[in-house]
Amino acid sequence: MPVTVKRKEIDDTGEEQDASFTTFVYKARWFVLAQTDGEAMELPAMPAWDADRCLNALDIERVAFTATDGNCQGYAKQRQIAINPVAQLPHKTVFHEVAHVMLGHTSEADFNDSELTPRNLREVEAEAVALLCCEALSLEGSEYCPGYIQEWLRRGTDSAIPEKSAQKILRVADQILKAGATV
Repeated sequence: MPVTVKRKEIDDTGEEQDASFTTFVYKARWFVLAQTDGEAMELPAMPAWDADRCLNALDIERVAFTATDGNCQGYAKQRQIAINPVAQLPHKTVFHEVAHVMLGHTSEADFNDSELTPRNLREVEAEAVALLCCEALSLEGSEYCPGYIQEWLRRGTDSAIPEKSAQKILRVADQILKAGATV
């Protein structure tokens, strides 16, 4: 059982400060699933996910990839996405580009009365959505996301994702996952 313990610590200046830490203790009447009898527990099946279903539900159109940059995995414009036919991880790129659309990054240029999201934060938000979607569906590619996110964070003024962005990331990842769910 997790228990939070408070104690006094001496800091670098020699002053006493309150500190707390979490430790785990054994409780006599607590047990883990492996200590029970009976049939093996079946975990609920992960819902299948379909990109075309997602795009249709979110009113996003997939268009032909026309970029001449061979390093470009995909791009989004307005309510359209294009995925490089030789993209290394096309499903991750779909998540990333759909996230740009759903986060409003592709329509920001149309609004004159609001501030634009800096490019580094746009990339961080979209890749964080891709990371969550890949992890939720147990798809390959999430291992590449943290480095990409850290690199784009480094280019900005903050070294952490702002709370407002974190809320948007979670909301959009949920929308994408629900829009493409087939079960």
